[in-house]
Amino acid sequence: MSELVEHVDEYDRVLRIVERDEAVRENWLHRIAATICRDREGRILVLRRAGTLSRFPGYYDAMVGGAVDVGESYEKAAVRELAEELGVRVPVRFLFKLLYREGASPIWLGVHEAVVPQTLAPDPGEIDWQGWLTVAELREVVDRWCFVPGGREALRRYLESGFGSGAG
Repeated sequence: MSELVEHVDEYDRVLRIVERDEAVRENWLHRIAATICRDREGRILVLRRAGTLSRFPGYYDAMVGGAVDVGESYEKAAVRELAEELGVRVPVRFLFKLLYREGASPIWLGVHEAVVPQTLAPDPGEIDWQGWLTVAELREVVDRWCFVPGGREALRRYLESGFGSGAG
């Protein structure tokens, strides 16, 4: 059995509990928590997803994240995903939610920001490569590299909203 998620409506209200694979297959809205990671100098962590992943293998992303578990908040899911994927436990700051209907399936994407150490312990089952880019460098590559579509959209909103203007 795959992981369980909450199938939600266009207002992010829970409709029922379903398997994540079924939510993706049936194009049902469900919740994803993701975090844009910065270092103390203000650079943003960019990663390449492992080639063995079922969703967007080998794609680049500027966020670390995954499905929100049943009964879990976006923030708790974001903290959990940082620990699972990068081996760090740090506080996250909730920024915004984005209803994204393209990609593997429609999702409510809860976007967070966190300041993380430069030395990380990425899960090789999730991440093939990681690097730190300045905002200017990231703006140069975001449309040239093959980025996860929802991640690209959230990153644009993050940068356009001025969230990414400070060092953190």
